[in-house]
Amino acid sequence: MKHSSRIRLGLGALGISAALVLSGCASGGGTSASSSADSGKLTPITLQLQWVAQAQFAGYYAAVAQGFYKKEGLDVTIKEAGTTTVPIDALAAGDADYAISWVPKVLGSIEQGTNVTDVAQIFERSGTTQISFKDKNITTAADLKGKTVGSWGYGNQWELFAGMQKAGIDTTSGIKLVQQAFDMNGFLAGDIGAAQAMTYNEYAQVLETVNPKTGALYQPSDLNVINWNHEGTAMLQDAIWANADKLASDKTYAANTTKFIKASIEGWIYARDNPEKAAGIVTAAGSTLGTSHQLWMTNEVNKLIWPSTGGIGVIQKKAWDQTVKIAKSTKDDTGSTILTQDPPSTAYSNKYVDAALKELKAEKVDVLGASFAPLTVTLKEGGK
Repeated sequence: MKHSSRIRLGLGALGISAALVLSGCASGGGTSASSSADSGKLTPITLQLQWVAQAQFAGYYAAVAQGFYKKEGLDVTIKEAGTTTVPIDALAAGDADYAISWVPKVLGSIEQGTNVTDVAQIFERSGTTQISFKDKNITTAADLKGKTVGSWGYGNQWELFAGMQKAGIDTTSGIKLVQQAFDMNGFLAGDIGAAQAMTYNEYAQVLETVNPKTGALYQPSDLNVINWNHEGTAMLQDAIWANADKLASDKTYAANTTKFIKASIEGWIYARDNPEKAAGIVTAAGSTLGTSHQLWMTNEVNKLIWPSTGGIGVIQKKAWDQTVKIAKSTKDDTGSTILTQDPPSTAYSNKYVDAALKELKAEKVDVLGASFAPLTVTLKEGGK
């Protein structure tokens, strides 16, 4: 399962900061290289990402670099994903203590018997969009009727199909569906009228490209953007997932879950308040994204988190219910739905994030970000 929001990056830079990223370390399998050097009695914890190092995960890297995990007694190893990695499978197999994944991508696994719990919903808003050039006159989901529509698939298609079906489009015959590659080449070549793009990645890739008509980079004014948050078909994305069986049976694991969430939240607060430094931390951890693209990603991811409605990480029932409803009712191009029935009550829990937020509030930490103001990031050609 592949997450559409990723640029394919080389993994050769993983060794840049061994203190930040140590791939291939199994959960609970003794101390890691970094812990053997300086962590003493810290508890080794492994976090499985959805993809390679990039600012989509800036908060976790910041929590390592700033010592937030160590402050909670944890020695966290961040495992990057490869093209065939399924984070929830790694969690269920015991190869990781926690995993980052989109909610709709996990719901199907839960229905098939994987016992995991969303313990912190880090992204409150969806970053998925459908973009088109202005001359296509596509401004809403209803305008996709009769158009050439790009879709990544691989579990990234559900908001798009839900939006079209909500708008009354017969998605079996009312559009021309194109299998979109994990880049924007087909869109830029004119082969795709409306293409999938994450706000923090592919949208920026277009804006980092020279417009042959002007000789300058494409501008936001050249594009129309369908935002699924506005269309009412957004689904919950990046969340922290834990092993539900261990939460119920292992008191130490349950306690560490609160500690891990608390430190992760501190990392995301650091990324909110220090976006340039957070982008630099991710670069030091091995990301090969260009400087302007990395900062753009940090800034756009912050927008998906801040301001937070009830405190960063809290699973909002309304958003959860909407995600489940779409997962049960929306059919994609194969005629399939994600779910055939409601997920079990163990699919999410605010118990651990509430405990983490209570501690942070007592420490006078701003967990709402009500005054958050995003940066204005100037992209350079190729994201350099």
